[in-house]
Amino acid sequence: MTAIETDGGGEQELPRKKFSGKKIVMFVVVPLLLIALIAGGLIFSGLLDGLLGKKKAEEAEEKPAAAEEAFDPKAPPVFFPLGELLINLQTNERRPAFLKLKIQLEIYKEEDRPKLTLATPRIVDTFQTYLRELRLDDLRGSAGIYRLREELLQRVNAAAAPVRVRDVLFEEILVQSQ
Repeated sequence: MTAIETDGGGEQELPRKKFSGKKIVMFVVVPLLLIALIAGGLIFSGLLDGLLGKKKAEEAEEKPAAAEEAFDPKAPPVFFPLGELLINLQTNERRPAFLKLKIQLEIYKEEDRPKLTLATPRIVDTFQTYLRELRLDDLRGSAGIYRLREELLQRVNAAAAPVRVRDVLFEEILVQSQ
């Protein structure tokens, strides 16, 4: 405490100011929370990626993949027959419904054929697991078939990695509900 002199010659002590809990919260905790919220928002929105160098690293990773998938339009297409799949579809009725597919995969390079042959059991398993969850309504119309093709392409590329499959081609699609 600080002492001051009074007119009477005695010293009187001034009370020392204390920070109240409200002031600490207002001037310390609230600004820290605001800074944390703003920083978190910038990080999760991706605005800081350019400053942190993440975009450059991602672009560097994408370039080799794009170079690998370079497709020569003059080269003849390379097809890999996957065979025929017969799947029991999900129904809410007692009557069973079946999907019969005959599929060929278009690959980028002939050199990938042996690797794809080794991955065939994994690919078929992935397809079977996905297709068994489909319903008849999922396969209606050209939009349903297009979605099916896109889903199968995504799954085959995951199952056959590092081999890249260019397209999934349907030789035969037969949906039978009794």
